Amino acid sequence: MARLVGINHIALEVGDIDAALTWYGRFFEFELRGRHGGRMAFIDMGDQFIALSAGRSQPEDESRHFGLVVDDKEGVRAALAGAGVAVRPSGSLDFHDPWGNHVQVVDYREIQFSKTPGVLHALGLDGLGKTESAQREISERGLAT
Repeated sequence: MARLVGINHIALEVGDIDAALTWYGRFFEFELRGRHGGRMAFIDMGDQFIALSAGRSQPEDESRHFGLVVDDKEGVRAALAGAGVAVRPSGSLDFHDPWGNHVQVVDYREIQFSKTPGVLHALGLDGLGKTESAQREISERGLAT
């Protein structure tokens, strides 16, 4: 039986690829891996990626969501709030994009998810550490090196 070890990619349906790239680009710095015309685009997300596919026009579904790990959750919260996107002033950071996709944003420092020092260096995130509670969780799960 295979074990889950992380996320390789996430696929989202959006109404318009260019509009989605512009919208997400207001809140997150990313590299565009590639495109397939106006039907698909691929955004690099560290060693994973997001695939955007044109066609989403259904209403929001609260149970369908994905989580993004970032180096500055509060910076994302401020940018979203500044753009008029409904977010809580503190605590968990959840929002809906214009196509109804439910997104949760978590801070790398606060979770057990870890990157090697080499990967952090390649991403320009040298020295990005973990909170004490995240370190404790990593240790308790036997994930510490």
